[in-house]
Amino acid sequence: MVHALAASLGISDSAAVRRLDSQARQQTALEGLRSPGVDARGAFFDGEGRLTVNVTAPDTARHVETAGLRARLVRHSAGELARVKTALDKYAEIHTPAGVRGWGVDPVSDTVVVHVRDTTAAGTKAFLKRAASHDSAVTVRHDAGRAVSTAGSIYPGSRMDYGNHYCSVGFGARTSSGQQVLVTAGHCVETLPDLYFNGTHFAKGTTTRFHHGQTSIDMGLASVDAGTTIATQVGTWNNGANIAVQGSQRAAVGSDVCKSGATSHWTCGSIKSYNYSVTYTDPGQPATLVTNLGLSDTCDLGGDSGGPWVSGNQGQGMTSGGQTDNQCNGVYGQGTSYFQPLDDTLRYYGLKLNTA
Repeated sequence: MVHALAASLGISDSAAVRRLDSQARQQTALEGLRSPGVDARGAFFDGEGRLTVNVTAPDTARHVETAGLRARLVRHSAGELARVKTALDKYAEIHTPAGVRGWGVDPVSDTVVVHVRDTTAAGTKAFLKRAASHDSAVTVRHDAGRAVSTAGSIYPGSRMDYGNHYCSVGFGARTSSGQQVLVTAGHCVETLPDLYFNGTHFAKGTTTRFHHGQTSIDMGLASVDAGTTIATQVGTWNNGANIAVQGSQRAAVGSDVCKSGATSHWTCGSIKSYNYSVTYTDPGQPATLVTNLGLSDTCDLGGDSGGPWVSGNQGQGMTSGGQTDNQCNGVYGQGTSYFQPLDDTLRYYGLKLNTA
C-alpha cells in the first residue's frame, strides 16, 4: 500500500508512511468523539489530508475542533442524506432507472450524487424527477463529469451564500441578448457579491435598486456562470411535486400563493395587497423605505430573501422581507411578509422569464 500510494501521488515512500499515519491518528480521534451531533458518515479527508467532519450545529463544530479535527457546517446531516438515499433505493426497486449508473451519499458535496449515463433510457427521467423532489439534497452528474440537463440546474428556493450571509435562489431569465441572469431581491446583491451554491460559485451580482438608507425598490440581478442554469421548476421542499413555472401573470389580491425559501422552506397563504410600502429597520443599518411591494400573510424568515413566489403555475415575485415575530410552524404558519413583484422586475430590466 505504501509503494502504491507513493507512486500514485508522486511522493516518497517515507512521505506516504507519514500520510497514512496521519490519517490513522485522525480516524482514531474521530472514533473517540462522543458528541451526539458527530456522525462518522459525514467525515472525509480533504486535499490537504485533513479529516473534515460535516456538522449542522456550531456547538458540535467546536467539539470537533477541540479534538484537533476540522469541522464544516453544512446544510444536510449525514442521517438526512442517508434517508434520501434509502428513498431513492426503494423507488428504484420498483422503477429501475436503466440510464443511471449509480447513486450514493457524498460528504464532500453534502448531497446524494446521482451519476447518469443515458437520460433517454427506460425509467431514467422518472427517477431524476423523483431525485429532484429532494431539492438541494441531491446532485445529478454525467458519467464523464459533464452536466446533463438537470445536473447544472439550481432550483429556485435553494440556499445561496455570499460572505457571511445567505439568501434564496430566485427565478432564471434572459436579457434581450440572451444572457442568463438570476432575478432576485435587490438587498441580496446590494454589494454585487459572488454567489455560491453548495460551496460552488454559480453567479455574481451585477445590478440592484436597493440601497440601505435610501428610498429603494427591492429588485436586482446576478449574472449566471456558464454551464449553470436556474431551473424552471420551483422546489417545494418535499411538499409534493416541484412547480413548473409557465409565466409571470400577476395574481389578483386574495389569490392563494406559496413561496420557497432556504429557511422556512415551503409556506403558503394569500396575497393581501400590491404597491405596499415598508420601512425596513435592519440591525446596524439606517432605516430604509422600500416601495411597490406585495403584502401577504404567507410566513417567511431571514434567509428566505430572494426566493420565488408562485400562484398556480405563474411566478409572482421574490421574497423581500417580513416581520421578526413570524412563526413559520408548517406550510400554513401565519405571518406578515413582503415580496418584490416579478412582473415589475422583468419589465424594468427588459427580461424574458425562463419557463418550463
